[in-house]
Amino acid sequence: MEFETRYPVRVEQEVAWGEQDKLGHVNNTVYFRYFENARIAQFERLGLQFPEPGGHGCGPILATTHCDFLRPIHFPDRLRTEIGISKLGKSSFVQLYRIFSCSQQEVVAKGSSVSVYYDYATGKSAPIPDELRQAIVELEIQRMR
Repeated sequence: MEFETRYPVRVEQEVAWGEQDKLGHVNNTVYFRYFENARIAQFERLGLQFPEPGGHGCGPILATTHCDFLRPIHFPDRLRTEIGISKLGKSSFVQLYRIFSCSQQEVVAKGSSVSVYYDYATGKSAPIPDELRQAIVELEIQRMR
């Protein structure tokens, strides 16, 4: 199932001074932390539970992630990281991100990731449960109205 991505989950945060590198802009690795913050907020909105460390339940695991760095970010700034799901498969889903800089009034990065619903006991992917699938559809569809 594919969706027209509307980025229904948004996380705002301040750029921290320590996120800058020697060149005076936010280090490229930090963008993935911003994506992670949005991804966790999305999982919380979906009611997704994580297994306990060392547990044997099912939950999401990050399979791949990518970022297009469009403009450098500097301190001070306030960012809005947005996330939506563009494709829902049997055991995985594709997430799209964009980071908006309040000081630049522009999107400064775009990215994507694939999360897999994973059975930690077997070490293999598992089908996305119907209730999670329905929650994803509802979250994505509500933004289209």
